[in-house]
Amino acid sequence: MSETKVEAVVKVISPSQDSEVEVNTRTPRDGLGVLHLFCKARDSFDGEQFQSTCKQAKEDGLLLVTFGVLGHKADAGLMAVGADLWSLRKFQSEIQRTGLEVVDSYVSITEVSEYASKVPEEQKRLRLYPKRLPPKGTTAICFYPMSKRRDVGQNWFSLPYEERERLMFEHGASGRAFAGRVVQLVTGSAGLDDYEWGVTLFAERPDDLKDVVYTMRFDEASAVYAEFGPFYAGIMVDPEELAAQLVR
Repeated sequence: MSETKVEAVVKVISPSQDSEVEVNTRTPRDGLGVLHLFCKARDSFDGEQFQSTCKQAKEDGLLLVTFGVLGHKADAGLMAVGADLWSLRKFQSEIQRTGLEVVDSYVSITEVSEYASKVPEEQKRLRLYPKRLPPKGTTAICFYPMSKRRDVGQNWFSLPYEERERLMFEHGASGRAFAGRVVQLVTGSAGLDDYEWGVTLFAERPDDLKDVVYTMRFDEASAVYAEFGPFYAGIMVDPEELAAQLVR
């Protein structure tokens, strides 16, 4: 089957140089694309092809996290991060060709919070362009989407910026209490998926996930204004070990 080529390079005029510059329009202006896939294994699942696909994705420059999902919602989870969103889409197709059925997914882009004005520039850059995933020393992973409420009397977006900033500072302080145990990656998805953010938690131990989510639920930013989607939790393993668990 022939592959249709997606043309995504356009020429724009550089104001500073008064010359044409090629721009890849499949990449975000800032940040990286993030694709979460939650899959179930069919009888046709090919473990060797799965391992080969994951290896090729990494060689192509994608950051890739593979994990076994606990519970009935999925068998396997994959988190792929890369600049070119069409590369992420091709990776999704290759994963499906291994005999994995995608039963849920989430699309987002790395971002720096609008309330992070006091965060050092280097730290902001690492949020936009993470160099390593999963973070060193982490074993457990959890993903969930979330949005802010727009209810009467509980409309996050009608609050003054200063009030939202205060609430998010309180919320962030609760999370920072888990430094060394939990690493959080919040990615933006407004206009890309059903919720406004995707939250990926990487933890040293599984109960760290439970503790940090429970603790932060008491913050006003969460208790009053947050809405959550489905949670997926699992244990991160390499593609070879994951494939061995998926073969029927």
